[in-house]
Amino acid sequence: MVCVSRTVASLWLALGFFVVGAVDRAEAQEYQGQRLVKATLIAGSTAVAPGQPFEVGLLLEMAPEWHTYWEYGGDAGLPTKIAWTLPEGFVAGPIQWPAPEAKLEPGDIQTYAYSDRVLLVTTIVPPADLADGTVTIKARATWLVCLDICIPGAADLELTLPVASASEAANGAVFKAFLAQVPSADAPPYAVSWSRAGNEVSLTVDGLPADATIALFPLPSLNQEVGHPRVVGNNRASVAVEGAFRGVLVVEENGVRRAWNVAETASAVAAPAEPGVSLWLALFYGFLGGLILNLMPCVLPVISLKIFGFMKQAGEAPGKILAHGVAFMAGIFAWFLGLAILIIALRAGGTEVTWAFQFQNPWFNVVIGSVVFAFALNLFGVFEIVLPGRASTAMESAGSTGGLGGSFFQGIFATLLATPCTAPFLGTALGFAFSQSNAVILAMFASVAAGMALPYLLLSAQPGWMKFLPKPGAWMEKLKQFMGFPLAATVLWILSILGGQKGIEGILWFGAFLLCLAFAGWLYGAFCGPLSSVRSRGIALALMAVSIFGGGWYFLGQKFTQAGVVQADEIAWVPFSESKLQSLRDSGKTVFVDFTADWCITCKFNERVAINTPAVREALATTGIIPMKADWTNANPEITAALKRFGRVGVPFYVIYPATGQGEPITLPELLTEAIVLEALKKIP
Repeated sequence: MVCVSRTVASLWLALGFFVVGAVDRAEAQEYQGQRLVKATLIAGSTAVAPGQPFEVGLLLEMAPEWHTYWEYGGDAGLPTKIAWTLPEGFVAGPIQWPAPEAKLEPGDIQTYAYSDRVLLVTTIVPPADLADGTVTIKARATWLVCLDICIPGAADLELTLPVASASEAANGAVFKAFLAQVPSADAPPYAVSWSRAGNEVSLTVDGLPADATIALFPLPSLNQEVGHPRVVGNNRASVAVEGAFRGVLVVEENGVRRAWNVAETASAVAAPAEPGVSLWLALFYGFLGGLILNLMPCVLPVISLKIFGFMKQAGEAPGKILAHGVAFMAGIFAWFLGLAILIIALRAGGTEVTWAFQFQNPWFNVVIGSVVFAFALNLFGVFEIVLPGRASTAMESAGSTGGLGGSFFQGIFATLLATPCTAPFLGTALGFAFSQSNAVILAMFASVAAGMALPYLLLSAQPGWMKFLPKPGAWMEKLKQFMGFPLAATVLWILSILGGQKGIEGILWFGAFLLCLAFAGWLYGAFCGPLSSVRSRGIALALMAVSIFGGGWYFLGQKFTQAGVVQADEIAWVPFSESKLQSLRDSGKTVFVDFTADWCITCKFNERVAINTPAVREALATTGIIPMKADWTNANPEITAALKRFGRVGVPFYVIYPATGQGEPITLPELLTEAIVLEALKKIP
């Protein structure tokens, strides 16, 4: 199967550019003696000027007919990822994705990809106080490249640039060609209208030049169902979609492509964010969450006391009261931004665990789901998070000093004491923040800090407004409990994702672990309070460890790991393991192993037309051959090792293992037909 479009944009085919500038290192991906992908970091400027944003591009050069993927790969494929390692004070923005090519593969598999070459540009902002010398930018790039097979690739790259007061453009032709195809957040210069009939959405573009053509590329939200866009005539595209459509409109005229972000609710949409996440909405929720913190039982009662304290320290002078309020607010920001920096540091130490697959990784969903569930239990009152006594005393002592410094430390102390209330919002922020750039992480936590600090700022400016504050009471505890229900709903949403990844069994075993987590939370709340004896705490902590680690080992490590989706009337696949494979062969069974992945185009095609067919299912049943699936969607060292034994580095790959002592394994070609599979099964004695 040839998985490449023959109509590649003539603009960059004609470029024939020579990369200049500060390129320190490039890496190539090779397969069977052919270089599949060459990855290089190039700069858009000759130097780094303090405080002045500059552009760095990841240049991927693919072998003929091989391709990598856009930010939304379509029915198969994974987007390229870049993990930056930057000097202190540097901040990297998101990838700027040029418009892709649409590829309709055999089996009605639609993908969105890049062939030949692509430049993925990121804007980096250096600090304003950058010293003279040089700076080194490092990045780890990961990608998926496909043709008849799909092969994951990676490269550790770096480039070094001098620091200068001013810089000049470099690699201008390359950056210009690809940045011209990055979707604009502005409204298209055409009349764009939307219409809907049920789940069918249509986009009409009026005012196009006679020789212009359009294309529509979807950017669905997480788990949003979207069909394959169809172009009718030269100015209308339609697509079946559940919910509101968001995507990219591309207009090609005289071989030149231009792109715009579009959404069904408007003719233009704001600047792109990660698929399924609206950055501005997330920041608003962060601000709202911080504001709501002030209504929690651990915060609201102290607002008036703090403002009265400012008034006492300032001697009723309005300017001084406001200064103390600003210092207090600075303490709140210091706390939340410190948390953001901690997250950035943790992510830098474990990047491949968090950013590589995000919600596509079931274990990421398990971790986030468990954290959110624990925070919901906290809000429902099953247990309380209590600051250790020594830390509390030390912080209170630091904040008891007079002056603006004392108010600053009081801001930190008040926020620290609010930990039981901040927990759920921090949990939600963690789930969002781990998939974002460092700049977005800082902005997210700054928005939470702004929401929490706003009442203190307003009331220190106008102390008379304190009469409008709601009176503390039992309603605050009820509000706190109510806020647990949105978190419980979030857990249900995560369960729905796991259901698609691990099936009903996966939901069941993860739910069993959550039960263990709930029991541990109850033990902590019931027997680990400040009035509990040392003996009670010790026994409770031991039982908590047994519940969490024992439940995690059995329900997650043993049961959840083996859970998988088996649909009715389809092949009942046995999950791959070397020990299980050997055991079946030793017992006289023949095993058909399908090495596959959800992001592999050819795998999906083979499954539809050659494997999951009535004839093959009947042949497997009548011959007693055991079907085993080696699912490589997520990294699996055991599957990787099995592939390497056959000299393979990608999927698909198909092997029939005869029973022990009855012959050598039989390998099948990468592109299958039903006849090929049936003939191979007949060869087994």
